[in-house]
Amino acid sequence: MERSCGILMPIFSLPSSYGIGSLGKEAYSFADFLKKSGRRYWQLLPLGPTSYGDSPYQSPSAFAGNPLLIDLWELVELGLLTPDDIKGREYGEDPSTTDYEKVIAQKNELLHKAFFSFKEDVSYLAFVQEQGWWLEDYSLFMAIKQKNELRSWLTWDKELKTRKPEALSAFKEENIEEIKFHRFVQYMFFTQWNKLKEYANKNGILIIGDIPIYAAMDSADVWVDPNLFTMDISLRPTLVAGVPPDYFSPTGQLWGNPLYDWDEMEKDGYSWWISRIDHAMRLFDMVRIDHFRAFDTYYAIPADASTAEYGEWKQGPGMKLFNEIKAQLGDVNIIAEDLGDIFDSVKKLLSDTGFPGMRVLQFGFNKEGSDNMHLSHNYPVNCVAYTGTHDNDTILGWLKSADGKSAKMAKNYINANILEHKNISFIRSVYQSPAALAIIPMQDILGVDGKGRMNVPSTVGGNWTWRLESDALTEELADKLKTMSVNSGRLED
Repeated sequence: MERSCGILMPIFSLPSSYGIGSLGKEAYSFADFLKKSGRRYWQLLPLGPTSYGDSPYQSPSAFAGNPLLIDLWELVELGLLTPDDIKGREYGEDPSTTDYEKVIAQKNELLHKAFFSFKEDVSYLAFVQEQGWWLEDYSLFMAIKQKNELRSWLTWDKELKTRKPEALSAFKEENIEEIKFHRFVQYMFFTQWNKLKEYANKNGILIIGDIPIYAAMDSADVWVDPNLFTMDISLRPTLVAGVPPDYFSPTGQLWGNPLYDWDEMEKDGYSWWISRIDHAMRLFDMVRIDHFRAFDTYYAIPADASTAEYGEWKQGPGMKLFNEIKAQLGDVNIIAEDLGDIFDSVKKLLSDTGFPGMRVLQFGFNKEGSDNMHLSHNYPVNCVAYTGTHDNDTILGWLKSADGKSAKMAKNYINANILEHKNISFIRSVYQSPAALAIIPMQDILGVDGKGRMNVPSTVGGNWTWRLESDALTEELADKLKTMSVNSGRLED
């Protein structure tokens, strides 16, 4: 990795007149801004469909794309909708935030309307055939879910829950249009995504994708292959994922995802993971894997536990998985999210893979004032450095809420110039570090306060709603960022 920089900016946080960011013109404009400002990387959050809590890290599929991100105007250009169809609807009143309830209702209705006007063509049929290995199960899963008022598959009738062939065949015959609707939606998503990625790449911008390490409990992945997860014979989870008490939560984080049965996965050469990484590498130029440490040792919590305080550490697949990935896919560009409680064995796994880990400047400041690996002068070259992540408060929000000693340590460390905003001083500290790649969240670049925080771990509701306002990406800002990149050796003058 050559010395360079980029911006963390989710697609759903882009501006638009329709309640949520999309794969439309504003995404292309953002790629243009990256180029003007000397950024080489655009890091995203997961692109999968969202469900309860609107979190991109809890998706009904490890392979599908988010229907809410489909650009409506492209559907107009294709003759599937009219301008009057999409105008005058209630997508939410505040352009700086996403009202998911309203967006979901409106987009679902419009996508169905577009589907009724759609005629299958050669491109569509090729997509369905090429992606059928995951698309057919996902489309069926979503159609059944729709019929069950979006309830979890764990509550479905036994025949559908356990995938009895006769029951599935009967359902397909009676609900073929709804199944086709979900195929159509995925075709539109990936067609639009591939065009956007091609445009970004042609302009010298590389895309960093993001995949959650765990599949959601209520997902097509677990429904189709429950034997790959910690489920009992009655299809109830026995152990679930999370992390013990940490920086983010005094009782830990109880995520609730079923854990992988790594012994079972090893029997067929980790084929599910091979498919997942292969799929991701076709979509992105580089992939960040969230909670990478769980490949070494993972935290297992009894499914009936009320908090994450009662789990225990278990052994993951380690290099056996990554040796198999390399054997089948060759060298892959992966960023390992190695934050949290990191054992020496996790560090060894990271070293053995050769993947860059992560460093987060905000974590470097603490009441004890002790030196640690998150202070920018300690960064190795082979890492990706951030001011904060999607789980952190913004830099300015953190400065307002941090304890006095931590805030004082931060201000002394960055040695802020009184003539510039503090967020710029934090960014400069990351840029001047030895890290090969520096990624800054868009909120920190703009100097947004705590109102711009993307997510508060272990909470549901009110997260993932921040949006960029349409006039934020100015020429002045692009010039300032470009100068900072040149001065820190992350861009040739």
